[in-house]
Order: sequence, then structure tokens, then C-alpha cells
Amino acid sequence: MSKIEIKNLTVDYTEKKNRFTALRDVSFSIEEGEFVSIIGSSGCGKSTLLSILEGINFPTSGEILIDGEPIKGTGTDRGVVFQHYSLFPWMTARKNVAFGVKQVNKSASKAERLQIADEFLEKVGLENFKNKYPSQLSGGMQQRVAIARALAMDTDILLMDEPFGAIDAKNRTILQELLLELWEGDGTSPRKTVVFVTHDIDEAILLSDKIVMMTAHPGQVYKEIEVPFARPRNRAQLVQTKEYNKFRNRLLAMFYSDIVNKIGGEEVVL
Repeated sequence: MSKIEIKNLTVDYTEKKNRFTALRDVSFSIEEGEFVSIIGSSGCGKSTLLSILEGINFPTSGEILIDGEPIKGTGTDRGVVFQHYSLFPWMTARKNVAFGVKQVNKSASKAERLQIADEFLEKVGLENFKNKYPSQLSGGMQQRVAIARALAMDTDILLMDEPFGAIDAKNRTILQELLLELWEGDGTSPRKTVVFVTHDIDEAILLSDKIVMMTAHPGQVYKEIEVPFARPRNRAQLVQTKEYNKFRNRLLAMFYSDIVNKIGGEEVVL
């Protein structure tokens, strides 16, 4: 049984008496410990799909199962990292992380929650900034706090909605590497199941075991693609290989399939 099963998912909206289909008949599965990226252009329903996985929205038809059970709302088995940090501005970095821990571990004492917060802030390199408020942190630092909070909650599933989309290129690269390092761990505990929404093909290749390519209007699964590169992945070495560029061009061709069928002068087989 897969960790997550998405079955014939359709989501319709009605706005000013006009009916709009955001997702239509979407089906795919995600295995336990798998890192899956959902990629597609704006309007393909990526964030809508993630909101249903979060349990804050519900489908018109179809269903999503987690460990064989349908989603009935939000749950402590899922941690979420949004694109725009979503930190409490009146709490320090330390208290923001500890608050997340409290939501999933009610029995933990305040001292235990703060200890866990300190541990994960150290993992993301912010041990010296734990008493700073979000307004005193850069965008990259705020997102590291959000990642620390999600990981400290120790949920089975991690949902990430373009978490690095608003961050400059340098910090984006740093956070991608950090996320991989924390996800891969030291091999002593199971990896989290990650669903990662992005529109960045290079990011998806670096991070993912599998990529789900979506088409827009309405959002449908165009193709599921296994990423063929072994882990751990060295970005600097990988991007220089012929195999990487061939695979990247294949994904670009899919992404722009309604515009082009050639990349770099070569026909790309979809």
C-alpha cells in the first residue's frame, strides 16, 4: 500500500455563477519516504492539490488516501512549509518552532519543546538567532525557521508549496542543499514522505525521486517521471553531465510541449 494515493481527483469552483475546473481526474501514488515534486505552469492546480493534501480544501469528486484512510481534515501527520514563511511575528524564532512542536506533542513540557526547537534551529544554522523575531531576520533565515519548525514537528509527511520561490538564487541553493541533507539524514531513521510543489525544473531534478508533470486548464497529470540520478547528488558535478542535460531537456520539452517540440536544435521525444 502506498503512503499517499490520489484517486480520480476533480476540483470544481464556482465564481460569479461560472464553474471552473481546477483539477480533473488526477491520479497518482507516492511511496513512503519518497520525495515527489509536482511541477507545472501557473494555473495547473499544484497549490490546489497541496491544499487538499493539507486537509483545508476538499475535492468535488475522487479522494486522497493516507495509509489507506481518506483525508477528513488537517492532521498532525502532515507538516507544511509555505512559500511566504508563515511565522508568528510576535514570537521569536525559538518560540515559533516550539509552537509547532506543541501542536503535535501535547504531552511535551515547555522545557522539552524549547530543547527540540534549539536542536532544529541548530540544524538549519540559526542557533545564534533563536531569540530574534521574524522582522529581524532575512527572508532566507525566516524560511529556515519555517523548515526547522516543520521538521521539528516530526510528521510522517512534509508538504512544501514553492517554499523557495521568493528567495534569491544564492539562498535558494543553500536551502535546497539543506533540505536534502536534513531529509536524507544519517540513515538511522526513516525518511519523511515529501510532496514538493515547484515550477523550477532544475530544483525538481535535484531534489526528487519522482516528478509529476501537470498540464493546466484544467490541471491534469501529463506524465510521471522517475529521476534517474543516484543519491547523494552533487549539484556542481551533476549539471555538467550529458545525462543531466538530456534529462533536463526532456522535461523542458514536456513543460513547453504546447509551444515547442525542439530544444537546442534537437528533436525531443516525449
